Amino acid sequence: MEVEAGAHGDTGTAASKFTLPVDSENKAKSFRLFSFANPHMRTFHLSWISFFTCFVSTFAAAPLVPIIRDNLNLAKADIGNAGVASVSGSIFSRLVMGAVCDLLGPRYGCAFLVMLAAPTVFCMSLIDDAGGYITVRFLIGFSLATFVSCQYWMSTMFNSKIIGTVNGLAAGWGNMGGGATQLIMPLVFHAIKKCGATTFVAWRIAYFVPGLMHIVMGLLLLTMGQDLSDGNLGSLQKKGEMKKDKFSKVLWGAMTNYRTWIFVLLYGYSMGVELTTDNVIAEYYFDHFHLDLSTAGTIAACFGMANIVARPASGYLSDLLARYFGMRGRIWNISILQTAGGAFCLWLGRASALPASITAMVLFSICAQAACGAIFGVAPFVSRRSLGIISGMTGAGGNFGARLTQLLFFTSSQYSTGTGLQYMGIMIMCCTLPSCHTRALSTVGLHVLPGQRQRHRGRLLWVRVDR
Repeated sequence: MEVEAGAHGDTGTAASKFTLPVDSENKAKSFRLFSFANPHMRTFHLSWISFFTCFVSTFAAAPLVPIIRDNLNLAKADIGNAGVASVSGSIFSRLVMGAVCDLLGPRYGCAFLVMLAAPTVFCMSLIDDAGGYITVRFLIGFSLATFVSCQYWMSTMFNSKIIGTVNGLAAGWGNMGGGATQLIMPLVFHAIKKCGATTFVAWRIAYFVPGLMHIVMGLLLLTMGQDLSDGNLGSLQKKGEMKKDKFSKVLWGAMTNYRTWIFVLLYGYSMGVELTTDNVIAEYYFDHFHLDLSTAGTIAACFGMANIVARPASGYLSDLLARYFGMRGRIWNISILQTAGGAFCLWLGRASALPASITAMVLFSICAQAACGAIFGVAPFVSRRSLGIISGMTGAGGNFGARLTQLLFFTSSQYSTGTGLQYMGIMIMCCTLPSCHTRALSTVGLHVLPGQRQRHRGRLLWVRVDR
């Protein structure tokens, strides 16, 4: 697969030291999926694999809940609270990661978080009560902040004309870990049981697989990663080749831009509902349709695995629509996909037959994950100076949305899981429609230098200057 930006408007010449053609800022103008060229494509692969690893570990408990709840005597409230905890920690960590990316660079931020999360993953094998289960899932969830470094990194490495596609691929393949873990953990669990371990010991040993993945990825990020196409952020700042911004200015630029808060809301009901569904879907099929653990896990895996095509496709569609309709095309993309996702979520909760339920789940998955990609086809254009903070706040919005929906609909015994899914679908549609049709989003600024005017097909789109 290869995607390439048009040459129109590019003033730079491709430097001979780069394998891919680059623009005047040394950002790659093309994307070659099966290349590991340094630094652009190597960064892409390190980024999505590290994010994938964190998704695997964060949601590793979900397909094993029927076993874990018997071992630890968990009530429905305990399982629901653990689901809330797993996505709550990264509300804070994603905000911090945005600042770390702006000030220290994405390589250190991503590598340190992946490495620091490894001990908490191993600790899952030691817990013996509900309190320990909830606490450790909370701590593992901090690692989901690697999403912010992933999106930030792509925005610094690839040209804006293909950033929707690249962001969609990196985040989509990373999110795919939420589906892959539904397959990986039951397979590892059964393999360990065949080696002679008891049921309640096998699930604990299974956690060593994602723990080791964290260690390996942390070392690869530190040894092979690079912050920017020209080098690492710290060394460039020491040489005087990059200006070091004050954190207060970076933060203020993000907090006072009202479009940031619109993206926080939108992402809360795209990524947020995806995270919530990752937590409940396997148990829902196990209990509601009386399936065995492997079958329920396989069906649930389809939800997360749709990321392999849905999010990248919506990123590409965002770039494509922008060529013909400007920023409005990107906004339409968000509105249609996210509203459709809410409708399919409502159907999923109402479906009583297994084939209809699976169909609704797959369609809901495609639309919800595609909406995530569409949102990050727009977010990089809000502000260059505060890119990390805005990415962090938007990402944190996803986790806040997940926490809210899990608390409202999937923690109390007041609602069945099916009813909770119906209410979640209604909430998605209610929160998406007014946000996407606001005029504010259609005037998101394109990054241009002072005095420059960005045109598209002869029509002035918007002029924005980051000072």
